[in-house]
Amino acid sequence: MKQNKYDDQNFFNAYEKMPRSVKGLEGAGEWHILEKLLPEMRNSNVLDLGCGFGWHCLYAREQGASSVTGVDLSDKMLRKAREMTDDPFITYIKMPIEDIHFQDSQFNVVISSLALHYIKSFKSISKKVYDCLKPEGSFVFSVEHPIFTSRDEQDWYYNKQGERLHWPVDNYQVEGVRETTFLTENVTKYHRTISSYINDLIDTGFIIRAVNESVPSNEMLKSDPEMKDETRRPMFLLISAEKTIK
Repeated sequence: MKQNKYDDQNFFNAYEKMPRSVKGLEGAGEWHILEKLLPEMRNSNVLDLGCGFGWHCLYAREQGASSVTGVDLSDKMLRKAREMTDDPFITYIKMPIEDIHFQDSQFNVVISSLALHYIKSFKSISKKVYDCLKPEGSFVFSVEHPIFTSRDEQDWYYNKQGERLHWPVDNYQVEGVRETTFLTENVTKYHRTISSYINDLIDTGFIIRAVNESVPSNEMLKSDPEMKDETRRPMFLLISAEKTIK
């Protein structure tokens, strides 16, 4: 059984209160960057891996996508997504990302938001995404930044007064499992270096179109003083890649 913390009621209750859950894409600190990486989606078939509440699926349809398929392992996530969706051209499928198997060249765009750092093999997912994309199709995704995932603790270093002194990085080159805490639960993440993400994509056959590291928008910096700390280290890595024609 693949990791599925979101169907734990306590975990889901905590997740449901997060700004990105309440406000949607505008509540996600990295959205202003991710949105700019997305290609033209009019008349496209779009796949969202780890769709959660379906915010990106709804956005794709707003941008004129012909059809959208959202994949997620969590019953609770998909129930919420279906409650919020009134669109016959959006389909939600309960399935682990690792188990996806779609037709070759089925999609124009594949999106994934903050899900792939829970997947053991990024290279195998890259291959599956590559196969199901049409030639010149786009793969746009975000993951927790390797600077963020390098340690199990994944937290700031504090002084005795509780002030954040710095963000420690250790074992960066040691890829693999990180047992950490997110919201109310212990979770398993997989740490990879930036070079591994990029080289896995290149080895699969993708062209890298853009690599971005998250920083809060000016609006968020003004509205939330705590966001200033998010300029001290990147929390998310965002990549846009394109399927080459072999």
